[in-house]
Amino acid sequence: MDVVREKRDGATGSEAADGTGGAAGSGGAGGADAPRATEAAGAASGLHETAGARAADATGAAGAVVGGAGAPGAVSGVAGTGGARLGGGGGFAFGPADEERRRGVRRMKLIATGFLLVATAVYGLAKWAGASGAGAWTGYVAAAAEAGMVGALADWFAVTALFKRPLGLPIPHTAIIPTKKDVLGRSLGEFVGENFLSEPVVRARLRAVGIGRRLGHWLADPEHADRVMEQAAAALRGALTVLRDSDVQAVVGEAITRRADAMEVAPGLGRMLERVVTDGGHRRVVDLVCARGYDWLVTHGDSVMAAVQGGAPGWTPRFVDRRVGERVYKELVRFVSEMRDMPEHPARAALDRFLDDFAGELQSDQDTRERVERLKRDVLARGEVQDLIESTWNAVRSMVVAAAEDDHSELRLRARASLLSLGTRMASDERLQAKVDGWLEDAATYVVTTYRDEITLLITDTVASWDADQTSRKIEAHVGRDLQFIRINGTVVGALAGLVIYTVSRLVGG
Repeated sequence: MDVVREKRDGATGSEAADGTGGAAGSGGAGGADAPRATEAAGAASGLHETAGARAADATGAAGAVVGGAGAPGAVSGVAGTGGARLGGGGGFAFGPADEERRRGVRRMKLIATGFLLVATAVYGLAKWAGASGAGAWTGYVAAAAEAGMVGALADWFAVTALFKRPLGLPIPHTAIIPTKKDVLGRSLGEFVGENFLSEPVVRARLRAVGIGRRLGHWLADPEHADRVMEQAAAALRGALTVLRDSDVQAVVGEAITRRADAMEVAPGLGRMLERVVTDGGHRRVVDLVCARGYDWLVTHGDSVMAAVQGGAPGWTPRFVDRRVGERVYKELVRFVSEMRDMPEHPARAALDRFLDDFAGELQSDQDTRERVERLKRDVLARGEVQDLIESTWNAVRSMVVAAAEDDHSELRLRARASLLSLGTRMASDERLQAKVDGWLEDAATYVVTTYRDEITLLITDTVASWDADQTSRKIEAHVGRDLQFIRINGTVVGALAGLVIYTVSRLVGG
């Protein structure tokens, strides 16, 4: 009912709820009506102007104490402090530290109330002394004490109105924190989104920090580089452990097959073969084939002659077949030995021309290229090839895990050297620093601009989940002790202001 009644109060109540209509334009909500209450009290005593101004300043100071400088009002300031201390999540259990704070708040309340009682007693005694003819000085003391009482009451009202209704009365625009908690959360979320999660603020802050230069100096330290390598190795091992071999093998096999099937291999093979022939790289292969062929012919001469004799016509005599077989075998041995021992052998030159012509056909002859593509698809379709492709994952994983676990592996050593080199460059190269800072600024800006609503909604929902009374008690336990100094200051400053005003009035009035 209080919330509904306050919503009907109009623009002033809205300003107080939004945290932008704080007293004197700088303090907290609740101060919007505290000046009027104080002015009414001051009107009866002739000190309403001073008391009203002082009450506004007191409530403004309350907002500054609770929320800190730069807050758009006491309400937002209180929420900023309370949210920071509570940490969100609706956990409001009072621990020993909170109870100790509450005891401190109660002690300060007694002290502030004591100042009010002293001012009241002094006022009564001054009035009694004046009526008894003690002298003109009693008027000065009474005026100072009266103004001190007004200041103490006004500041008591302003401080109390933040957390509860003074004397339990349903005065509009009081109990600000409990009744305006949800509106406060929305205002706080909007304030954070507009002033902290904007692109210019994020870029300026990151640019001022100089992350690129600091990261460079940090990475240039060998100890830090070792730490990064340890964490990276642990993350790599964890990732490889989590991945399922069957899934990775299927993905790798499909990726390689799709890539090979989509790319025509004949032109590339032709260019590679052409460079090999031009550079003479194939000659070692020919030397090896000739040497192995000669050794095989010497070892398997009977098999060669038997093959030649078995292919002879049936009507030829057997001794003729044997002589022909021996002759063919000897010619083959002679031919292969000559190719092996003579780099300029005509057969070698013929082979060079054949390879050169074949390299050209692979690049330009459409029929040859199509035949190579058909052969490629047939080879890729074979189960043995697919099994070989998929099994490469096991070999790669084992190799990477072993290298990551070994502090002296080539992978770890090279990665560590790269980190140190990168850190040294980033620490001294301003262009690289600017590039790294730009990347980080772009990434942070993207996150902030894309998820700003979600971040501010987190603040709003967290504040909305808090219990109103418990939130008020928790915040008061943390900042209430400081707020009581406002009451003490109000009493002292009010008394001094009342004394000055009474003195001026006496001087002017003769």
